[in-house]
Amino acid sequence: MKKNKIITTDDILLKLCQSISSVLSTATDSQINYSAMVQKINKTSLKPDIGCFVLFDGGFTGLVVSNFTQQAALEIYQAYMLKMGIPQEDLAIHHTSDEVADVLGELMNQTVGDFTSKIRRELQISITQNQPKMLALNKQIILSVDTNLDRPQARRVSFTTEKNNIFYLELAMDKTEFIQLEEFEQHQDIDPDVIIENTKTQNESNLTLVNQTTEQDLLDELGI
Repeated sequence: MKKNKIITTDDILLKLCQSISSVLSTATDSQINYSAMVQKINKTSLKPDIGCFVLFDGGFTGLVVSNFTQQAALEIYQAYMLKMGIPQEDLAIHHTSDEVADVLGELMNQTVGDFTSKIRRELQISITQNQPKMLALNKQIILSVDTNLDRPQARRVSFTTEKNNIFYLELAMDKTEFIQLEEFEQHQDIDPDVIIENTKTQNESNLTLVNQTTEQDLLDELGI
């Protein structure tokens, strides 16, 4: 008898951790790692120094919260801006700066976008997200998903930056299982940048070929 593949809540959490690590590592050109140990928690909350939350809905409902220390927030912000070519002297030096919140909010938007795309591709489930809300805090704020969850679960995972600064991910969603009944082909995401680069390369190759053919025709006409 065929054994059906089962995807649990913790499998979904792992996919989210992989998206955060991958996107932030690429964006900052540094190594962002997550702990192999996951903590069960009773409730999600925004904590100092900077907190961000994103709601998603669709195939399942959930809440993603990320909490950064000021050191981790500034390291990620500055690494990202330096990679973008911004001079060091032009960077914000305080975690309460609007620039820091804007950059971290955009990066979290990219990570959750990568996650939702992965869920759509690997689980054939469509989920949508709202725009991340990033706040500089000096007190803890308890958050909950505005819906009736039958069996709510919450998890916390710690992340470490290249300079050993720590930030935390919290996920709250209904306890669920997705059971794969049949095999299906996973379609790879199409990267617009890759398409543009391939098209540019192909056009340059075609132009070179045309120029070579034109030059050869001219030489043939001259009998050379």
